[in-house]
Amino acid sequence: MLDKVFTVLDLLDLDLKAHNSLDLSCISGRKGLTRGIMIPDINRPGLALSGFYESFAYNRVQLFGRGEVAYMEKLVAEGKMENIHKFFSYELPCCVFTHNLQPAKELLDIADSVGCAILQTPLDSTEFSTRLLRVFSDIFASKKSIHGVLVEVYGIGIILTGDSGVGKSETALELIERGHRLVADDIVELRCVNGNTVVGRGANKLISHHMEIRGLGIINVSQLYGVGAIREQKQVQLVVKLETWNADKVYDRLGTEEFTQEILGVQIPLIEIPVKPGRNLPIIIETAAMNERLKSMGYYSAREFNQNVLKWIETGAAQSVYYGSDDAY
Repeated sequence: MLDKVFTVLDLLDLDLKAHNSLDLSCISGRKGLTRGIMIPDINRPGLALSGFYESFAYNRVQLFGRGEVAYMEKLVAEGKMENIHKFFSYELPCCVFTHNLQPAKELLDIADSVGCAILQTPLDSTEFSTRLLRVFSDIFASKKSIHGVLVEVYGIGIILTGDSGVGKSETALELIERGHRLVADDIVELRCVNGNTVVGRGANKLISHHMEIRGLGIINVSQLYGVGAIREQKQVQLVVKLETWNADKVYDRLGTEEFTQEILGVQIPLIEIPVKPGRNLPIIIETAAMNERLKSMGYYSAREFNQNVLKWIETGAAQSVYYGSDDAY
């Protein structure tokens, strides 16, 4: 859910670079820049312009490509303005003309009179649609913030969680020292993209690549270790919960049982690592990352070990070891 209404002006003000840029400019109907975009989708209004308004998705961004513009110019040339007037009688979020197509002056005047923003982009219709839907997927994604540290280890996005003071930042710092990358420290903003992917980044871009190390203070990771030690965002593929060693708790020693944690409706693999003096947490987390990569390739070490033990028992080799020659008498 969005904290506030996302308006057409917000769409124009997005700071998007390179292959994400929408290259939008407003050419008419500036009073409509405050209209909200409530539905993260696109509609091609060809049927509406022809007079068919049943199931008209007027609450979506209206996209005009070469076909729609050619048909609209035909209507204007023939003086058939009824459908155009009816089209703009709906509360449209905005209209976007691709290929830098220039709408007819009559259409611009109507849009300006009703306060509907007319936007223009040099991108073709397919490319603009792809980029806009990608932007909408990011903006309208479900979000939540959690306390933890997000790092990338061997290409696997790992979020370290646990009680305050358990050693999350110190462990992450050692991982960075070993060549891995920091995404966010302390407060991680998580977004559910496409309904099945959780992506994490710093809740505040200005401080996301800073770390608080008790006894040392605040450090800037990008300045200390270089820009290769950070990244802006990463898919969360593993949750590592650090907890103080509890002698009364039985910890998983085989790994045959898999645990998950639900984040924004998505089940993320979870492992619990007990913390006590002498344990090398960075190496354990590196191993967990590599093991997770193997699982994604269909290889499960724990399951293979279990199957090998069962085969060994079935062959009778285990009995011969247990009932050795010394036990036969």
